[in-house]
Amino acid sequence: MKPSKLFAEFVAFIGAGAIFFRHRNDGPLPQAFGTEPKIPLAKPQGIPTLKMPTAKGWEKGQTPVAAPGLKVNAFAMGLKHPRWIHVLSNGDVLAAEALMASGGVRSIFDYAMVSTLARAAAVGESPNRITRLRDADGDGVAETKETFLDGLNQPFGMAELGDTFYVGNTDGLMAFPFKDGRVTGTGKRLATFKPGGHWTRSILPNKDGTKLYIGVGSLSNIGDNGMEAEQGRACIYEYDIASGTNRIFAGGLRNPVGLAWEPKTKALWTVVNERDGLGDETPPDYLTSVRDGAFYGWPYCYWDKVVDDRVPQDKALVARATQPDYALGGHTASLGLCWMPAGTLPGFPDGMVIGQHGSWNRSKLSGYRVIFIPFEKGKPSGPSRDILTGFLSADEKASYGRPVGVAIGPDGSLLVADDVGDAIWRVTSA
Repeated sequence: MKPSKLFAEFVAFIGAGAIFFRHRNDGPLPQAFGTEPKIPLAKPQGIPTLKMPTAKGWEKGQTPVAAPGLKVNAFAMGLKHPRWIHVLSNGDVLAAEALMASGGVRSIFDYAMVSTLARAAAVGESPNRITRLRDADGDGVAETKETFLDGLNQPFGMAELGDTFYVGNTDGLMAFPFKDGRVTGTGKRLATFKPGGHWTRSILPNKDGTKLYIGVGSLSNIGDNGMEAEQGRACIYEYDIASGTNRIFAGGLRNPVGLAWEPKTKALWTVVNERDGLGDETPPDYLTSVRDGAFYGWPYCYWDKVVDDRVPQDKALVARATQPDYALGGHTASLGLCWMPAGTLPGFPDGMVIGQHGSWNRSKLSGYRVIFIPFEKGKPSGPSRDILTGFLSADEKASYGRPVGVAIGPDGSLLVADDVGDAIWRVTSA
């Protein structure tokens, strides 16, 4: 369908009474958060709620709001849509800069969604590069900013292992020869992934550097184009470096983005963006441990085997669906994830840091903050705590920034990628 025709139909759709911003419940819902969330009954939305603040960016001197006892400063500004962070062994900080492509519009709803995301500066021409940031004088601000690697295809995840540097392009896992902190030759594709839809490809090596774990999201919301189109998606892969083999490690994960190791149990954890169109808090995004061979429900069911009636069912897969560990609220778009050891920030024990990017399928926006989940004995052990807020205006009409990737910096600070603010923020003790 041509965009001009889609636009005309979209205008007529609104004129016919489509409502995108009205809350479909009697009042604000409590957030579905924690190990035992209260998840409202699904209310399938014939006209999905579409709400997104306009990307405004930060004014000079303006920053996110740090929690009490913490302070925040701009480690780097003037980037273009930085999404993910990787710290090299030499202390240099890398930022993957990429944007969602605006193609693939198939329906009025797609057109409305892409138009909404464009207002939030979330679609457009992708920079397709990785930028190197260096704070040589140790003042907490990167005085060096240079291109580390370009000519990529929506790069996201990064990993450095010996003399190889790995990049998660949207269409495959790439390996580049690497020496003395620099790429020294052309890349080689090691594995191929289907591009489009949820396009990010996160990468996490295991401790001994023999395997890579790669997050690959679904093409659509709930298998809208049929499950054949979703084959090889909505999962976490395990790539064996020695043999070059790649297998699905765990499935049924609609959009697993951030990956992290919990050091005591050595378990793999991820944050997952759940499905749209069932209500503000239904179902919640989540943080979960990931077991080899496990299936987490998508698209057939969510949380504790709650069936999604919009999807043709597979009873056998529903029966073996694993319940996630910790709910993170509906449509928070929890993307960034890293382990933060006790004492990294004052008053914070061991736990996971999560960058909540914020999503569009809510009448009352949520996310747009960086949070912390405490851990004990390898599991979440209490309510979340804010680390950074203030990314969203009080009236929810504008976003100054949107947090994505999080990482522990070379100086022990917490670094946060902000793709709307085009910045990397640095959080330390006040």
